[in-house]
Amino acid sequence: MHIAPEFPYTLPVFRKYFKKYLPSHETVRQNRFVGLFGERLQHHNLWHLHRRSVAGGVAAGLFAGLVPGSNPVQFFFAALFAVVFKVNLPVAVITTLYSNPFTILPIYVIAYGIGSLVMGNSTGTIPQSELHLMDKSIGEWIPALIAWVVSLGKPLLLGMFLLALLLSAGGYFVVRGGWRLYTIYEWRKRAKRHQRVA
Repeated sequence: MHIAPEFPYTLPVFRKYFKKYLPSHETVRQNRFVGLFGERLQHHNLWHLHRRSVAGGVAAGLFAGLVPGSNPVQFFFAALFAVVFKVNLPVAVITTLYSNPFTILPIYVIAYGIGSLVMGNSTGTIPQSELHLMDKSIGEWIPALIAWVVSLGKPLLLGMFLLALLLSAGGYFVVRGGWRLYTIYEWRKRAKRHQRVA
């Protein structure tokens, strides 16, 4: 089956959606962590919205979102991966936000379960370890989380790496597949419209 080029039918829709929610080029460039890359930020794939660069940006952001540390650290690694693999940088940076103070505990529980199973611990359950965040200010959350993560050791670190790989690969193929399906849908809709006119 012949598939028409994706750009005329999908790009305007995706551009409008992404431009609405993504930070501007200047905002990203002015970030002090991202700005460290200097002239390396000039490559066109870092800013263009097409299937490969957006899918790659999502993959980079999903992986960087599990790098231990706060958002600025994750932004830096998302930008690093985007520059190295020449994928969309704003998409990579914004995707890291899936990992935040409200989601990090469930993510760590899943990661610990994966890591402990891979290491041969059949239970995969987190040992009793106290983590109190509600009685602390937001500024105290990071040190408390780091201390908690260190107490869980190798299963959590291995699990975070494996979960980052799984999320990254899954996000990449979901975006590529979804983009292609949308392209086919738009092409068929356009073909039917032409048939009715004819």
